[in-house]
Amino acid sequence: MKEYKKDPDAIARLSPEQYRVTQQNGTEHPGTGEYLHNDEPGLYVDIVSGEPLFTSRDKFDSGCGWPSFAKPVSEGFINEVRDTSHGMIRTEVRSSHGDSHLGHVFTDGPQALGGLRYCINSASLRFIPLDEMEAEGYGEYIPRVTGADDGD
Repeated sequence: MKEYKKDPDAIARLSPEQYRVTQQNGTEHPGTGEYLHNDEPGLYVDIVSGEPLFTSRDKFDSGCGWPSFAKPVSEGFINEVRDTSHGMIRTEVRSSHGDSHLGHVFTDGPQALGGLRYCINSASLRFIPLDEMEAEGYGEYIPRVTGADDGD
């Protein structure tokens, strides 16, 4: 299995917005994220560590202003942390190895998909199109994107 870690070189290459979101627990303005309307098949990875986080198959339009996913690629790549900022109780989502702030998870997602809505900042992600996944070392996740792993 590929090793994922918080990469200082990747952090140095972040845009100011990516840095603010991932390293300072920021939130991008609703409706502004690069991947909000991305419908291409592929894999979303942590912009800092490269660990696989979400697939296009689990992405849905929640209308909230941020990319939304029904589930992560693997629970092992996601940490959920109690967040009491802004006068409310929420569950923050961070990448396990990169420790990047990704967004929050809520229980108002589509019931048919499990009921969760991972509301994720585009600034914390890098998208790898399906046809580039093998070359970038994510070939093992192709069945998760194409549906070949669930008998489709």
